[in-house]
Amino acid sequence: MSSQSSSPQGSPRRPEPAGAPAGTPAQTPAPASQQPRAKLSPGTVARYASGSLATGGFATLPGLVLVYYLTDSLGVTALIAGLIVTLAKVWDVIIDPIIGGLSDRTLARTGSRRGPMVIGAIGLPIAFVLMFAVPPGVGPAVSAIWVLFAFVAAATFFSMFQIPYVSLPAELTDGYKERTRLLTWRVVVLTVAILLFGAGGPEIRDLFPDNQLLGYLLMAIAAAVLLGGSLWLASTVAPRGAPTIAANGGHRAFSLAHYREGLSALRDSKPFRALLATFMLQGLATGLMLAGAQYVARWILNDQGAVTVLFASLIAPALLFAPVWRWVADRIGKARTFRIASLLFLVAAVALTGMLLWPGMWILAPVGVAGAAYAGMQTMPMAMLPDVMSHDAATSGDPEGRAGVFGGVWTAGETAGMALGSTTLALVLAATGYVESVASVTVTQPATAVSGIALAFSLFPALLMLASLATLRSYRLTERDVDAAAGSTP
Repeated sequence: MSSQSSSPQGSPRRPEPAGAPAGTPAQTPAPASQQPRAKLSPGTVARYASGSLATGGFATLPGLVLVYYLTDSLGVTALIAGLIVTLAKVWDVIIDPIIGGLSDRTLARTGSRRGPMVIGAIGLPIAFVLMFAVPPGVGPAVSAIWVLFAFVAAATFFSMFQIPYVSLPAELTDGYKERTRLLTWRVVVLTVAILLFGAGGPEIRDLFPDNQLLGYLLMAIAAAVLLGGSLWLASTVAPRGAPTIAANGGHRAFSLAHYREGLSALRDSKPFRALLATFMLQGLATGLMLAGAQYVARWILNDQGAVTVLFASLIAPALLFAPVWRWVADRIGKARTFRIASLLFLVAAVALTGMLLWPGMWILAPVGVAGAAYAGMQTMPMAMLPDVMSHDAATSGDPEGRAGVFGGVWTAGETAGMALGSTTLALVLAATGYVESVASVTVTQPATAVSGIALAFSLFPALLMLASLATLRSYRLTERDVDAAAGSTP
């Protein structure tokens, strides 16, 4: 039996029929849905999934503690803290389409997307430490500027890795269900990362209650070691193939063309528009809850360390249910499974509104339900995105595809959603009279601020989830569509 080789983009080439007499027309290949899909090796799945230790950690730890670090350790006002996070993420959104286009051209020139990923793996850990290395005694204004520039650098290096990374599943396999398998393990590692960084980070910080700035710095150093190792290991999974253009050809400087390509991807692909809108709304909902978790622990549960328990309650069900959602998706499809997971999260968010009247540890139960739903809300869209990419490559007439462009727009949308979560929380805190403080100074919050924290963790995310279910209705891409597109790809 002849083996299948891989194209530069990683899609299996179908072998010519063997034994046919010379001059005999080639036999019509079996429909794509009837052709066997080569399984990815466990090593490939593991190396790819390892990248989520870093992507989950970078999304979780700054989202959890950065605004709190600024308001309660550096004395920065809530509005300025929200502005810092927003400006860094706006920069991220601006550069993501550019990096996406450059990722596609790097693939064409070198045969691999690994180059930008390695740059991100080197730069992100350094910038991450700098975010939490503000010198003591410099004052709120200098502290705010320091964190802003460090966060902008970290976001840039993160995008250098993240955008090629989200493009890889479309190149590693063209199997509809095999992509679900690949992304299921990515989400398993992602949930571990949320627990490791979301619970472990504050635990390291809290080892130094009398010197919070030192605690934040040591937390950042420990996190940076994990970030760097995870990013480098995941970069090794990037397929290597022959360049499709000359090494010095096809180069395009930073220009509006990158944004035109992104807008073209949005215009041409209805499934991509629906999936991206849904993911952005859900990113805003989960980002709002993530940013509010530390405040819920401190001002509603009256225990800053309770954030560890909150994250444990979120992650244990997520780890358990990630394989369950894969099993469900293999039987009823990814879009329907995504809808069920989203509805479950909506129910949990509505239940959390009860903390307005009855604050207490009972909230761990709906947080656990949200964790179970979150695993499906991450696995399904991540597994659906490469389907959208491969379907676009087969139907757009572009043999090279534009996975990097899709990845750039996707990452920009995901970044915007998560960033607006922190921004929304900062606006709620400012509007409800939240009192900021410097390290080691205790303040009392007004009842309006405590109510605002509770609403930001429950009702507001519930409304966003409801909106996301409306946008998901427009996603119509099925397994049959994906397999038909794969079968038409030479």
